Amino acid sequence: MGKGSTLHEIARDAGVSIATVSRVARGVGQVSPATRMKVQEAIDRHNFRPSHFGRALVNRRHGALGIVFPGLSGPYYSDVINGFEEEAVNAQVSVHIMGTHFLRQSVDMVLDMADRVDGIAVMGDVIPEDAVRRLTDRGERVVLLAGGPLVGVPTIRTENLAAMARLTTHLLSDHGYERLVFVGNPDGSSDTTYRWQGFLQAHRRLGADPPGEPIRVGLAQSNGFIAVSRLLDQKELPDAIVCANDEIALGAVVALMDRGLRVPQDLAVTGFDDISMAGLAASGLTTVHQPMRELGAETARQLLRHVEGDLDVSLDRVLETQVVIRGSCGCGVESPATK
Repeated sequence: MGKGSTLHEIARDAGVSIATVSRVARGVGQVSPATRMKVQEAIDRHNFRPSHFGRALVNRRHGALGIVFPGLSGPYYSDVINGFEEEAVNAQVSVHIMGTHFLRQSVDMVLDMADRVDGIAVMGDVIPEDAVRRLTDRGERVVLLAGGPLVGVPTIRTENLAAMARLTTHLLSDHGYERLVFVGNPDGSSDTTYRWQGFLQAHRRLGADPPGEPIRVGLAQSNGFIAVSRLLDQKELPDAIVCANDEIALGAVVALMDRGLRVPQDLAVTGFDDISMAGLAASGLTTVHQPMRELGAETARQLLRHVEGDLDVSLDRVLETQVVIRGSCGCGVESPATK
């Protein structure tokens, strides 16, 4: 057994978790003497000497955490980063922030960052699952932020499916809307996939006519404007536009206003996230509040625990979300279904 052996192989050999192997290799955390001896024997058999268990890790390591997003623009990322940074500052470690923009060399960029930090938070779907496995096999401390979950990798995420089902049910049942359109790409991210599934689930549970295919666009405000502008060129308009996030929804509202249409009197619009602009939009945007700042903060807290060898890698923590009713769905305003 040579130097190519991984943490997974040693854990299987010793009959323990990857986290336990990591604790023994780095000499940190709570491990019983018997277990420590068993793991050390497995490490010796595999001749396991990864460079990451060197002096930098023993002597307070790099004193830094990394966080990786697909991009860095927009209020969602800003709130998550603020929560993450606040926890890191409290722990007296610095933060390296990366936006991959889905470049071809994204995986290499993330692997390079991992060499310069003690632990790294990676937003789900930014790099392929096999690249995440490469990180964990190298002994890196990795926590998935949103998306996922991925077996053997700690994940912090928010609840998406049930929240979108509740919001869609509100539109179908409470308002009596019959034709809903979903705007967002379920293939673009795990979060959007769950939201699309919640949208479908609400239709099935209520016995409503199945919705058509989603309008597949990215999550930027400009995408919402373009998508809805094209939608408005069709002969038959929906009763409501259900958007994968607030930025798409705000773009949709601008597109409707550009055509002289009113929200919600002519067309209802909903979002997801509850960014600060959601409450300031005309009529107020009905949406789902997710605790974005807390998402970042909890990710940092658990990553710090992971760095210290004190985190169960099976962790899958789901933060609660809440439907926020404002005027854009038709509540308190004469809407299409009540005319």
